[in-house]
Amino acid sequence: MNKIYYLASCDTCRKIIKSLPKNDSLVFHDIKQNPITVEELEDMKRLSGTYEALFSRKAQLYKSLDLKNKSLTENDFRDYILQHYTFLSRPVFVINDKIYIGNNSKVIQEVQKALS
Repeated sequence: MNKIYYLASCDTCRKIIKSLPKNDSLVFHDIKQNPITVEELEDMKRLSGTYEALFSRKAQLYKSLDLKNKSLTENDFRDYILQHYTFLSRPVFVINDKIYIGNNSKVIQEVQKALS
């Protein structure tokens, strides 16, 4: 199953979604309305290699909790992502058992190609 994990209230996510080719096989998962499960996170970690690769350091909570001054472990990254949706780097695409994380132009071009 091809899936996008995104935040509906995020302007960047909405812009990226509008730029995607029409693809009926893509399932949309709003992580605020429907928090990711342990199983979904485990699957993303299997594809990405680490929880850290899925973790967003741009989140305001990251700054307000002063996490940059703490030594975070893989378990910490996992726990923070499960505790609050804002810690998942967005969007995350899982397409044909391959993962695409984030919103940089190279990643989005790869996603567009994979969905074409």
